[in-house]
Amino acid sequence: MFIYSNRFYIIMDLGDRFDLIKRNTSEIITEDNLKNLLSSGKPLSVYIGRAPTGSIHLGHLVALGKLFDFERASIKPKILIADLHAALDDLKSKWEELDKRVDYTKKCIELAFDWERTPEFVRGSDFQLSQAYVSDVLKLSTITTVEKALHAASEVTRMKNPKVSELIYPIMQSLDEEYLDVDIQLGGTDQRHIFTYAREYLEKLGYRKRVEVLTPLIASIRGPGTKMSSSVPESNIKIYDSEESVKKKIMNGYCPEGVVEDNFIIQLINFFILPNDGTFHIERDAKFGGNIDINSSEQLIKLYTEKKIHPLDLKNSVAENLIKRFKNARDYFERQTDLLEGLGKSFLPY
Repeated sequence: MFIYSNRFYIIMDLGDRFDLIKRNTSEIITEDNLKNLLSSGKPLSVYIGRAPTGSIHLGHLVALGKLFDFERASIKPKILIADLHAALDDLKSKWEELDKRVDYTKKCIELAFDWERTPEFVRGSDFQLSQAYVSDVLKLSTITTVEKALHAASEVTRMKNPKVSELIYPIMQSLDEEYLDVDIQLGGTDQRHIFTYAREYLEKLGYRKRVEVLTPLIASIRGPGTKMSSSVPESNIKIYDSEESVKKKIMNGYCPEGVVEDNFIIQLINFFILPNDGTFHIERDAKFGGNIDINSSEQLIKLYTEKKIHPLDLKNSVAENLIKRFKNARDYFERQTDLLEGLGKSFLPY
């Protein structure tokens, strides 16, 4: 078993490490491969990539926050700021803006969490332009069909009228596993096609396949059928949005009483707040049961489906949690308005 106390896990055995990595994931490719890695006794590392194409919001933080579980399981985390991927993604990021976007993304990730240790950041262009890397990109391009590349990239790039650059995207992301010298790649479920491509095609170059860990995508603030997008300010919450904006967005969040499916507020607590805090404190009037501490997803779901917690009490407590959590980010970017304005309207606080 493992014991949770003040964000630290005391790891008791390999089974506990596995359970810790598996919690709040949608899929591990494959669980047997992960168990073999954990039992190997060698130092392990995991990476997550973030292409600096848009503003950082809560939708990105679920997978990033999962790095804490890996660290507690004695697996070293790395964060790739994939600047070349951003430029290749149908020019959502202009080449001349990459330096600013990299600095912005790195700072947001640093400020989004109370890191116990500063994570290792790697910029993609620092190794992706090497002769060996480019040679491997060309080698994979000769054995990857257009159909296969389109399928691999379909969930992460704009595919209405795909550019050649977008077909290079999954090839490079696969090779990143080898050139970052990691054992595990972490990402949201929208990465699955690229992850399975990597496991199949890295071996064709003589490289080992990695374990792929997928986290669920958080629902949109606006409810089922909508998507959280960096380019639609009302659909997301940036880590430096104003206190008033955070409160307004949370209060407008999809959270029907007693319903947990596609419930933005419930998912936010289960996949982001609880894993990072260990406990979620709900303030409420004594006549409605008084204050309560939620210690697990199971407890929250049970009480909410039984309608023993009202959506308004849940929303008020979530808003206060986020406002407190992101104070440092708000303070920092209030002094960096020129940077945000230079990146575009969608980056500005709402």
